[in-house]
Amino acid sequence: MLILIGANGFTLKVENKDFIISYSHVSPDFIVNIGDYVQKGQIIGNIGPKYVSDVSNNPYKDSSGKFTNGATTGAHLHFAIKKDGQYVNPLNYLCEK
Repeated sequence: MLILIGANGFTLKVENKDFIISYSHVSPDFIVNIGDYVQKGQIIGNIGPKYVSDVSNNPYKDSSGKFTNGATTGAHLHFAIKKDGQYVNPLNYLCEK
């Protein structure tokens, strides 16, 4: 589990063998910690908020000067799956066939 801050705001990354699953623009009030093992269906974080504080070197601000959760204009979630270092369609792994 990695926790990062950048253009995608607070990001949780779950690594498992050949897969890296990332959730971006999540709340800084993390439910899990670096090094935790997570299980299928476990809640690991929450979406948002738009505004964050106490993040050193955060260059992202809105038009009013408030620090934001990455390069964003509102609370939302980015979800991505990489397999063997390449982005793949998450629907191929999340939807039952």
